[in-house]
Amino acid sequence: MRIKDIMKEVIAVKDNLSIKEAAKLMASKKIGSLVIVNGDDIRGIVTEKDVTENISSTDKKISSFIKKDVVTIENNEELDRAALLMKKNKINHLPVVNNDGRLVGIISSRDLIENSEDLGDDFLFD
Repeated sequence: MRIKDIMKEVIAVKDNLSIKEAAKLMASKKIGSLVIVNGDDIRGIVTEKDVTENISSTDKKISSFIKKDVVTIENNEELDRAALLMKKNKINHLPVVNNDGRLVGIISSRDLIENSEDLGDDFLFD
């Protein structure tokens, strides 16, 4: 199975959101991450964990703690590749890009678990 078969809609935002705004958006969309963009360029990612770790100052901007080294995956890759990238980089969210590098979706570790029957034995029994 390919990434494009399970990817979800991605919510892309600018880095000037406050923690409070980011938390509200994530809660209303029932998502675990926001991808930070500037035009078509991916600039970072913010997860639920990042928000909860920085919640003491709700007016603080997410630009102060976004993860800037974003690992992405192309939409035509296999699920096994996503699982390996998540495992290797110790991350739970992978922005999905097309062949041109444009953001087209996102997958999470939950998506992989929900589709674990399509993961290879090498990953599951490593």
